[in-house]
Amino acid sequence: MNAPNASLTAGPTPADLTIDDVRAAAARIEGSVVKTPMMHSITLSEITGAEIWLKFENLQFTAAYKERGALNALLKLSDEQRKRGVIAASAGNHSQGLSYHGTRLGVPVTIVMPKTTPTVKVMQTESVGGTVVLEGETYDDAYAHACELKEERGLTFVHPFDDPDVAAGAGTVALEMLEAKPDLDCLVTPIGGGGLISGMSTVAHALSPEIEIVGVQAGLFPSMFAKLKGIDRACGGDTLAEGIAVKQPGHFTSQVIAERVDDILLVDEPELEKAVSLLLQIEKTVVEGAGAAGLAAVIDNPERFAGKKVGLVLCGGNIDTRLLANVLLRDLARQGRLARLRVTLQDRPGALFKVMRLFDEHHVNIIEIYHQRIFTTLPAKGLITDIECEARDAEQVERLVTALRDARYHVDVVELN
Repeated sequence: MNAPNASLTAGPTPADLTIDDVRAAAARIEGSVVKTPMMHSITLSEITGAEIWLKFENLQFTAAYKERGALNALLKLSDEQRKRGVIAASAGNHSQGLSYHGTRLGVPVTIVMPKTTPTVKVMQTESVGGTVVLEGETYDDAYAHACELKEERGLTFVHPFDDPDVAAGAGTVALEMLEAKPDLDCLVTPIGGGGLISGMSTVAHALSPEIEIVGVQAGLFPSMFAKLKGIDRACGGDTLAEGIAVKQPGHFTSQVIAERVDDILLVDEPELEKAVSLLLQIEKTVVEGAGAAGLAAVIDNPERFAGKKVGLVLCGGNIDTRLLANVLLRDLARQGRLARLRVTLQDRPGALFKVMRLFDEHHVNIIEIYHQRIFTTLPAKGLITDIECEARDAEQVERLVTALRDARYHVDVVELN
């Protein structure tokens, strides 16, 4: 990677994050976080052409690796700092990890979130003991207010990623992975602000200098990618991987990544959706978009990882159930197992029945039917019928479409973007 900008060298440097720091963090947090399983996925290996090993960090109590860094930072506080309490700005997994372990240790935790934060995330944080303050419309607004409260109340700020203690805690993931599988060729790790990959790359280079470290960012939020490559890329949009949707990567983590990470790949939304769906279907495990980013990168770059022993971190499993349902249904549509056919009919008795007979003949199940008579460019006696249907595979749908067209129906297959 390119060297970091000289203006970023104030504060912690890569020298402040070593393998000894990660080992000390591992000893500190042992017994208080889950030593999650590391498992070989036979089916994903067959699909990708690589030997895939999965680290199930979505099985932590708060369903994310963030507990590790938050707990390490909490355990390094002085007695006075513990008494006063800590504060963070976060609307994600860091808020839950910090709140859970802070409450468990008797440390007051305040989390500042934007007013736009979904209610479920506020409730999850409060349910594990955090005190939530809603302020501003964006994360930057919340962060600024958290800094003000820190000064006013004498609290200790625990950054979600740009902190050597937090990164050292996150690095314990790699310690466990390389303990379970010392001969990994490559670690593919999601990047948001950079805390996880900073810790993991530190461990990997110390224990296995030949290992390749590859970061992954959502294509809509290529902040670290752009920063380290010295290019201008816009950040924004509704990404499935909101856990790594960071517009401003860390100053400290940028330096570590520039020094210790070999490459950063970008993945688009369809690949993220496919990876989430595959992990649920094949591994029977629920993973959020950020947690599936590593698998998405391997799927999207098969030649780059072919034949390699690849370690992937399923870094979180906090995904809204309705969103997960949408992801699964969209994946079925991309596979051709769900389809929407737009058929033009004459508005007369029996017209729809004749079409239904063809669906029956081809054993295609009808899920929903929508009629549109008014807002069309057809004559008054015409109508458009959208039929959502379910089939064994795309070929079965193609045979049905061919039969409908042979029967002189005008049929369009509504494509999924």
